[in-house]
Amino acid sequence: MLANIPPTQTVIEIKEPGGPEVLVPGTRPVPEPKAGEVLIRIAAAGINRADTLQRQGRYPMPPGASDIPGLECSGTIVKLGEGVSGFITGEEVCALLVADGYGEYCAVPAVQCLPVPKSVSLIDAGGLMETFCTVWTNVFDRIHLKAGEVLLQQGGSSGIGITAIQLAKAFGAKVLATAGSDEKCQACRDFGADVAINYKTEDFVKIGKEFTNGRGVDAIFDMVGGDYIPRELDLLAHEGRLCFVALMGGTKVEADFGLVQRKHLTVTGSTLRSRSIPQKASIIAALREKVWPMWAAGKLRPFTYKQFPLKDAAGAHRLMESSQHIGKILLVP
Repeated sequence: MLANIPPTQTVIEIKEPGGPEVLVPGTRPVPEPKAGEVLIRIAAAGINRADTLQRQGRYPMPPGASDIPGLECSGTIVKLGEGVSGFITGEEVCALLVADGYGEYCAVPAVQCLPVPKSVSLIDAGGLMETFCTVWTNVFDRIHLKAGEVLLQQGGSSGIGITAIQLAKAFGAKVLATAGSDEKCQACRDFGADVAINYKTEDFVKIGKEFTNGRGVDAIFDMVGGDYIPRELDLLAHEGRLCFVALMGGTKVEADFGLVQRKHLTVTGSTLRSRSIPQKASIIAALREKVWPMWAAGKLRPFTYKQFPLKDAAGAHRLMESSQHIGKILLVP
């Protein structure tokens, strides 16, 4: 059955930059895995904010990459490219992609795959890789969160936010998380946050300083930016670290960088899709060693909010942009 690979597949194309309605089904060839790659029959693909920016024409693809959106998926390996070891056909995996998640098949470097955790369904695994890779490389590699420290997670009910809360707690940190409703704040607490802050009615700087007895938080993981930045610099403790993976509130702001100097702060940020295959392989190897065993230990759990059929990618994007969801939105072929 695994060898029964069709010549073509249904994918979601972006017919022109615009709103969710520009996402339309199309037909493309099923790719042939190159050396070092595996071909995956997709079971589910996660929706990410970067996909919505790509759809709007605001997040261009790396040179040579496919124009089909989709940064992560889960599925079954149906073919191995030359030189692949460590995986077999029929194995269920989750994968970090540059593109092509919005389809029925994708070819991806084997080093960007991990086995589906035994405690996670094949469908739910479709929403793991982008968030776990993003959180690991930023919270642990770039700003070096340690046990006993205090992390402020902005957007705590997003896929990235819930991942960061769980991992920070699993590694012994305390977590404050912001969210935009009482329901979302409760979700943050349910996934382990020590304190959840409704940013529409509460001041995260005030609560953060109260929680730390005036010392400030050690690290902030942010996807908002904009006018949050000066407030975050104020909240950080001496030697504190601030990291961005998105700037949804704006990229330009007036801030007192004297605070950065006086408090010995670190301000950094990163993107994931543009990194090289060896860089991504390094992140995924760290997840395999340090994070994936936590699933079997019961320290992590998946967080799917809603599934959409592949052909209703537009509906999935509308939900993403409404910000009503808690956790991950998935496309299922």
